[in-house]
Amino acid sequence: MPTTLTPYLSFGGNTREAYAFYAQALGATVQTMLTYADMPAPPEGTDAGCGGGPPPSGDGIMHACLVLPGGAMLFAGDTPPGMPYEGMKGVMIALQYDTVDQAHGAFHALLQGGQVTMPLSPTFWAKTFGMLTDRFGVSWAVNGEPIAIE
Repeated sequence: MPTTLTPYLSFGGNTREAYAFYAQALGATVQTMLTYADMPAPPEGTDAGCGGGPPPSGDGIMHACLVLPGGAMLFAGDTPPGMPYEGMKGVMIALQYDTVDQAHGAFHALLQGGQVTMPLSPTFWAKTFGMLTDRFGVSWAVNGEPIAIE
């Protein structure tokens, strides 16, 4: 059975807003959006809160799944109530596109309200590459039209 690697992002209460933005910016589909209130009751005799406390509740997002064109998925959820949200650190989501135009489109769509870390420009591995941090604090690396490295 092949292994699938799926990034899982944590947000500080704005997963719903971020996923609506990513769906539009990346031409993706929000497949799942479960709130903490949607969680089923735990089996009797088990740890209800999965950490010693009561189960989280409310309209915060417990789990969301975004499906990108081509089938790649990105999972996310809001930090459970009572847990500190410390932002996203030490991670970058990389997007690979077949063409420069596709890469430019995604880069500029994700950039709305964000900040360029490295402008799009040619590299030795792709005809275009750039990095940005979007308005939700997620870092993205966007590659367009790969170049074979020999």
